[in-house]
Amino acid sequence: MSDDEAAAFLAQERTVTCATIGPRGWPHLMPLWYVVREPPHGAPAPRLWSWTYAASQKVRNVAREPRATLQVEAGESYEELRGVMLECEVQNHRDLQTVARLGEEIMLRNALPRGSDPPAELPVEGRAMIEAQAPKRVGLEFVERRRASFDHRKLGGTY
Repeated sequence: MSDDEAAAFLAQERTVTCATIGPRGWPHLMPLWYVVREPPHGAPAPRLWSWTYAASQKVRNVAREPRATLQVEAGESYEELRGVMLECEVQNHRDLQTVARLGEEIMLRNALPRGSDPPAELPVEGRAMIEAQAPKRVGLEFVERRRASFDHRKLGGTY
């Protein structure tokens, strides 16, 4: 995929599989909802952000080894398969305001069926749920270091 195709793909999908290294040296794979945020000034690529429970295994893994491999993929049949794999350094964010804002972004992006226009802001009950969850969670910022992508639709039926 070109950079533009990969950006469009990441913008349309919702779930990333996050691989960290577990305490016994085995890959630990878990799905996460994510948002794509523009990079800080001067950084080369947009960043995927997610949130998860602070006590989760992936957070403990990243504290020990702050690297993760992410994969976002789609397609049912072989000729439809496509995806983006990112090797990343991971930054943990524990500031309550940062985590709560991230939780709101994730919910606005993912809580409605695909194709639905999200509201400008979460309803009161949604914000209350985020406020209750945020103290238990951390924000994960995935800083891309290397990317690989694939799109079997471009193969034209030739494998």
